[in-house]
Amino acid sequence: MSRELPLEVVIPVVPTGAGPDLPRRLFEPLGWQVTTTPVPLDDTRPDWGDSRYVHLVLRGELTLAAALNQLYVLLPVLDGSKHYWVAADEVDKLIRAGGDWLPRHPEQELILTRYLARQRPYVTDALERLNGADDITLEVADEPAAKPLGRQRREAAIDWLKEAGARRVIDLGCGEGALLRSLLSDAWFTEIVGVDVSATALQRAEKRLGLERMAETQGGRLRLHQSSATYLDDGLVGFDAVVLMEVLEHLDPERVIDLERSLFGHARPDRVIVTTPNADYNPRYGLVDQLRHPDHRFEWSRHEFAAWASRIRAEHGYQVELRGVGEVDPDVGQPTQAAIFTREVGHG
Repeated sequence: MSRELPLEVVIPVVPTGAGPDLPRRLFEPLGWQVTTTPVPLDDTRPDWGDSRYVHLVLRGELTLAAALNQLYVLLPVLDGSKHYWVAADEVDKLIRAGGDWLPRHPEQELILTRYLARQRPYVTDALERLNGADDITLEVADEPAAKPLGRQRREAAIDWLKEAGARRVIDLGCGEGALLRSLLSDAWFTEIVGVDVSATALQRAEKRLGLERMAETQGGRLRLHQSSATYLDDGLVGFDAVVLMEVLEHLDPERVIDLERSLFGHARPDRVIVTTPNADYNPRYGLVDQLRHPDHRFEWSRHEFAAWASRIRAEHGYQVELRGVGEVDPDVGQPTQAAIFTREVGHG
């Protein structure tokens, strides 16, 4: 069923061995309202106190299919112990059930680790497949975790925006708000607009960011706006900078021209920061003739990306500097390629 419905899920007994806040950490980022009630050790002996179990109630508006997929993955995570042998096909099941929402979940690593019974090879495989080999971070005993590529991208974007003196910024294709959170946490940015074509993504961004609980001095700097990277939208005109972080590759190739027209031709901010996967790097992730994510429509090589950036420069009056994010491989470059476009003086 593809229509969102008001749902209530009641689970009488849920273990909380990983902490009483685990149900909230798992379900609230997906848009659920979570209510937990401790289960007493013995109803007849209140002096014994509460057990390590809670009565869990979930309320939200989702499609039935989405709710069932989330429960399929997250109930074993709450339990914390698979009751059967975990094999490689468990990764396939996890990808099928979680591919639409796990790549953006803030507790992704915990979910994978507990769902896959802490089997490191399977967790690594799932991370690579879910994230297109992006944002891979795996806690290993006696070994520091690598900084996720997604975090590196966000930190790089913040640095590049400050370098350009940009204070009024649009996150175009903001999804559920990962970059918006970073922008909001930095007082340098005085006006922030998160734009996405998906109303559901914007609603989830609002919940994930906790806007309703945020002080006016902070939340007043942010506006969420439903629109598309391919629309001629006057609401996107007049900003210091626009960031398109991992957005291009989700467009059908023929729609990229529409994005160029709306962004570089109509909105014309002083700066545009674009990041996208570097297809040359994919073999380093074991990907041969395969895109990093099922929703990607294409991925450009460094040569293809440079050619596109050069055409933008020639057609729309922007200077361009090519950069990258992530570990540098001497043969194939960095996993994420980036372009910083600066509008030329006299091109209004």
